[in-house]
Amino acid sequence: MHSSTQPQDLAWRFWLALPLYPFGKRRTLCTEVVKDTIWTFDQLQGFFYAVVTIRMTVVKLDAGGLLIYAPVAPTNECIRMVKELVAKHGDVKYIILPTSSGLEHKIFVGPFARCFPQAEVFVAPHQWSFPLNLPLSWLGFPQKRTQVLPEESQMAPFGTEFDYAILDLDLGKGSFADVALLHKRSRTLLLTDAIISIPEEPPAILQLDPYPLLFHARDSGDEVIEDTPANRRKGWQRICLFAIYFRPQAVETAGLMQMLRNAAKAKERSRQAYFGLYPFRWQEGWQQSFAALRGNGRPFVAPILQTLIFPQAPKQVIDWADKVATWDFGRIISCHLDAPIATTPDEFRLAFACLEQNPRASQNVLLPEEDFGFLRQLEAFLVKYGIATPAKEKV
Repeated sequence: MHSSTQPQDLAWRFWLALPLYPFGKRRTLCTEVVKDTIWTFDQLQGFFYAVVTIRMTVVKLDAGGLLIYAPVAPTNECIRMVKELVAKHGDVKYIILPTSSGLEHKIFVGPFARCFPQAEVFVAPHQWSFPLNLPLSWLGFPQKRTQVLPEESQMAPFGTEFDYAILDLDLGKGSFADVALLHKRSRTLLLTDAIISIPEEPPAILQLDPYPLLFHARDSGDEVIEDTPANRRKGWQRICLFAIYFRPQAVETAGLMQMLRNAAKAKERSRQAYFGLYPFRWQEGWQQSFAALRGNGRPFVAPILQTLIFPQAPKQVIDWADKVATWDFGRIISCHLDAPIATTPDEFRLAFACLEQNPRASQNVLLPEEDFGFLRQLEAFLVKYGIATPAKEKV
């Protein structure tokens, strides 16, 4: 499909509602995953250049028309590419919001749905927003066309082509949901956040403007930003450690005064380079942390879910994973990082060994505990102040 670099085609007007990089200018990359059947639309999202993919999936329906899973920012470029599919395969009939709390997904649904006024919008149950729990209509959702997904997939108008299972966790202060949606004919499982996989090379959408990769490839702020394949790969590996662990064990941060002194010596002090500010000090062994995290591309549960979300209801999560693992699928398309992930139902199920007292998986599927330090501190803080409840016993 034809992409664009014209500013007006990349503009996202509502970026202030969730001010994450790349803010008001978003590229979209469309990839055909299954010929004439499934396409992914990738954009970028992150903070301080620790950016990863955020992904929408489009599925062609047997009777004609399209189903949209987890819309991304409806820029002119994005909508034009969707309309190219509409011209060949029929109207957008269904739009799915597969999460209850993920603002980075929810914020796009209303504006996207207005671009396709004939589409029905289905949302995961127990929607909530922070800090005020506003009605979906206040968030731009079309009130007359929006409804909660039926509990059973047979009750949905697309139920003959898809199975789905809703993971719906009550977290007390809010909820967490992930709708596992199986396209039966192509044996493709769509997920939001529950499972991810990390590619060895930077994703194609990030290669279009590699500055975030090169920014994080440096060992100090006074290094020249140099564009080489090795630096792109190095920056990507460090970005993954930031994005997954927030503060991995292998990185230290300079104090404020030291950071300012270093910025004064930086060779590049442009606005793009954050005026020379670069507080990170990577320690020896960070490459081993990345290798353990990636695990040769195996699917796994993100550490923040392992630490803060899934331990709130481990049996409910395991029951959901057991159900999904009975389905016949050969690939997973997640909303973040790598896709498609070539996998099996057994490999999917093994990813949840982190919630079991006696996991069936070998230890190499479990992430190294030392990299969970910051997340464990965050968990303790949230429990101490009553924002979260203590983790329940593993299954």
